[in-house]
Amino acid sequence: MYQHLNLQGLPFGLPAGKVVCVGRNYLDHIKELNNDVPAEPLLFLKPATSLCSVTEPVVIPTHLGACHNELEVAVLIGQTLTRATPALATAAIAGVGLALDLTLRDVQDKLKSDGHPWERAKAFDKACPVSAFALANEVADLQDLTFTLTVNGEVKQQGNTSMMMRDIQSLLVAISEVFTLEPGDIVLTGTPKGVGPLQPQDSLTLSMSPWFNIETRVVGA
Repeated sequence: MYQHLNLQGLPFGLPAGKVVCVGRNYLDHIKELNNDVPAEPLLFLKPATSLCSVTEPVVIPTHLGACHNELEVAVLIGQTLTRATPALATAAIAGVGLALDLTLRDVQDKLKSDGHPWERAKAFDKACPVSAFALANEVADLQDLTFTLTVNGEVKQQGNTSMMMRDIQSLLVAISEVFTLEPGDIVLTGTPKGVGPLQPQDSLTLSMSPWFNIETRVVGA
């Protein structure tokens, strides 16, 4: 069963909560998929059942069409946030890690064309493989984090949080105006360009210096 872990592999003591995802927060990714720039943060949810450890094999449902990688900085929430001030939002961050927002792209494209919600494409079981978390006080600058995904040794995605259209603090404030963030929730902060289909047996490396250099692989379900 999934648990939030620190870099030493010890549980945070926080429940596995919902995952709040921010879409279209990197302009290069918006252009990549020819999407419109949102006037306010584009939010959607993954349930706790989507959470799994990224150190385990990444499971993709191959019978549902293309499943794309979307590497994101993940923020673990440690305190309740409702209509939070910027200072409270920053204080509520318990940890920072990496996650894959696995996306069934063919399914999503069909749902979007029909004007339907995206959950079938985003919220399936194990749709959110996540790393351990560096403690918030170990992260000097949330807006200067470089993160990279390589697939079979080739760099597919590389971003820096300075490239975000809305920074992490602003995102937490905006989300808390819509609904309450609770201890154990995770916020995924958007993905840079380079999304693409994963295949069974692909080898993945997720990195963010100096905390993460995680190797894992893809399996079909």
